Amino acid sequence: MSTHRRHSWVVLLGIFVFGSVIASLLAFFWPDAVYTAGRHSFRVETFATGLDTPWGMAFLPDGRMLVTERPGNLRIVDADGTVSEPIAGVPEVCACGQGGMMDVQLHPNYEENGWLYLAYSDRKTDGGSAVGFTAVMRARLRGMQLIDQEDIFKAPEAVYSRRDQHYGSRIVFDEAGYLYFTIGDRGQSHQAQRLNVPNGKVHRLHDDGRIPEDNPFVGEPGAVASIWSYGHRNPQGMDRHPETGALWATEHGPRGGDELNHVRKGLNYGWPVITYGINYSGSKITDFTKKEGMEQPALHWTPSIAVCGMAFYDGDVFPDWQNNLFVTSLKFSEVRRLVIEGTTVASQEVLFKPGGRPRDIITGPDGYLYIAIEDAPGRIVRLVPEDA
Repeated sequence: MSTHRRHSWVVLLGIFVFGSVIASLLAFFWPDAVYTAGRHSFRVETFATGLDTPWGMAFLPDGRMLVTERPGNLRIVDADGTVSEPIAGVPEVCACGQGGMMDVQLHPNYEENGWLYLAYSDRKTDGGSAVGFTAVMRARLRGMQLIDQEDIFKAPEAVYSRRDQHYGSRIVFDEAGYLYFTIGDRGQSHQAQRLNVPNGKVHRLHDDGRIPEDNPFVGEPGAVASIWSYGHRNPQGMDRHPETGALWATEHGPRGGDELNHVRKGLNYGWPVITYGINYSGSKITDFTKKEGMEQPALHWTPSIAVCGMAFYDGDVFPDWQNNLFVTSLKFSEVRRLVIEGTTVASQEVLFKPGGRPRDIITGPDGYLYIAIEDAPGRIVRLVPEDA
């Protein structure tokens, strides 16, 4: 790399770090600052602090929140923001690189059956070294203990890897009770195109782990029957549109080419055959951004914003945001608001900068937006109307 080019990168890095520090100071010293977007004015309140890399959130029916911490914990946050001790009985995780305890989600009929679901990087040992792969389990919560643990998805040991990147993973249920979850390519990009491995896919199961008979590759010789769509790099955000029920996912690209995809049955989303990104070194990954038989993203961010968690807003306190999509940017410490019209992104704007790396975002039962920020100390903030 030339001296001039190296200097340019140093300057850009300095600007980014300085901007992140300023944003953090603003969020700390002026927590009551008022922001305006989409005809709504709001404040950012700190809801909970003292968390270790919060990754996923889900509200219990009583208003308490379940929060995963990537090093391997599941905690409860009370309505007043008090953070519990770790819940016992969680699976052991491979807390290496991008792996760990990832998403948490409740069964749609949680109040009747009590099932909660965890996506995590399962740990095994191979020749004395830790290897891992994305797994999904379900359990019931009794006090501060998980009971009735059941594996919903575990991959064959042959695909477990020492690589520490691109695990995914988000969990979403649809209106019929099917469970969808994401797995990244695990740093082996070519496997996203192979149907005989689970890497780089969105998967679909019954709530107890059985394979739905109408999954697109059921009966295809050698194919992983849980696959719903393929050709994904590292999808770390997923949600369903509140009105249409359509499944959408955000996906990390390499250097450029982050994607927002409308995820549909049996379709190929192209990675790594087509992409708008390039290698981190600056070299080409492919000559193609489009190819017949491969889906185009509804939106791509080039350069990359490190898009992560996402949520469609379906609360009542911000009525003009109904069905808008909110996404988090790890790279620029941003929360963005996207207006979706059909399957098209009509507009987007930076909503605010929370002063840290926002990993996940969900709509709370109170209609506020809750954002998990993974920087030390990890914390959860929420957006509330200016006059609340």
